Amino acid sequence: MMFFEGYDDAKTRSLVSGKRFTVVYRITGDEENARRTAADICGEQTVEFPLVCLPPGAIPEELVGRIERFEPEAGQEPPAGRTSAPPPPAWHAEISFAYELAAGEFTQFLNVVFGNISIKRNIQVIGIKPGACLDGVLTGPRYGVEGIRRLVGVHDRPLVFSAIKPMGLSAKDMGKLAGQFALGGVDLIKDDHGLSNQVFAPFEERVKYCAEAVAGANAKTGGKTIYLPNVSAPAEILLERAARAKELGAGGLILSPGLTGIDGLRAVAAAVGLPVFTHPAFLGSYAINRDGISCAVLFGTIMRLAGADVTIFPNYGGRFPLSKEECLSIASACREDLNGMKPIFPCPAGGMEIEKIGDMIQSYGKDTLILIGGGLFSMGGDLVSNCRRFLEEARNLGCP
Repeated sequence: MMFFEGYDDAKTRSLVSGKRFTVVYRITGDEENARRTAADICGEQTVEFPLVCLPPGAIPEELVGRIERFEPEAGQEPPAGRTSAPPPPAWHAEISFAYELAAGEFTQFLNVVFGNISIKRNIQVIGIKPGACLDGVLTGPRYGVEGIRRLVGVHDRPLVFSAIKPMGLSAKDMGKLAGQFALGGVDLIKDDHGLSNQVFAPFEERVKYCAEAVAGANAKTGGKTIYLPNVSAPAEILLERAARAKELGAGGLILSPGLTGIDGLRAVAAAVGLPVFTHPAFLGSYAINRDGISCAVLFGTIMRLAGADVTIFPNYGGRFPLSKEECLSIASACREDLNGMKPIFPCPAGGMEIEKIGDMIQSYGKDTLILIGGGLFSMGGDLVSNCRRFLEEARNLGCP
């Protein structure tokens, strides 16, 4: 076409390796419209250009997405005796994309997975298959399950985890709480996700008191409890805050990728060298409906690909609306084979109490972090004793 006079197709083709990665989309609607949507994804997520106007050759053949598989979703037959209208039919479309489209950047990889089409309806990302071609782009977790277990010295049970709260306490008082958690045997202690740099307990002061208290408790008990401050921060100081937390004695970090950006998680995980736990704040709207990204992909796969070692998510039966099926799908995504990438810990949370530990372990297995925050305070006035009971329950119910 005259628009592309002088275009060198041979050069473009020479730059394309043939390596591809795959994204699985759930599309709702009748088959004709669903197939049309799948074809739209192929162009919208790549060239974003009228396909009939493309120059022939490498661009339409290699760079436009390819529908590798299109099939109806399993289990769509209505149950016998249904009286309500059945839900709209759903289809799974596996679409592959050229490795070169990711440009060696995690941000562009996410753009290919769910860029412009995130603004359209009836499309949900339900799977990502990065393949070996993205090993250099998606480095994944530094520690994973085995690395975290090695740091805390626990290999035979679920790990127990708690949070410093409520907001409004002084940094010194928060340090006292952290010390009590550690004396009680809690493996991992995090800042509540709402603790940032508020005047009540400024970041540096809080991290100093909490890290010192945990180190002191470890010295008394011989334990290896890790303290994880919240380093979620504006972009211009995110890495600085994470590095400063390490200098002050933090053994790990927690951040909210919905606030910092998912690539902020990747940058922190790559630069600081500590285990990174993610919190789901601000991410709910991406995953709580049938348009968007499935809970498994958002809280499991993407957090893992970005370098998280632990992903915290709302558990079923708590104060958030995720179903048991959705929660178990997140745990599966933390462990599924991603070209040899390390598995990470799922951490179901949100209104959990000690009475629910057995069900959580039965549902998620031994390689799980059991997070109880406010529930430890409602068990009685002796926080150290409450923590010891928490640990004992996890040990009794979680050891083979």
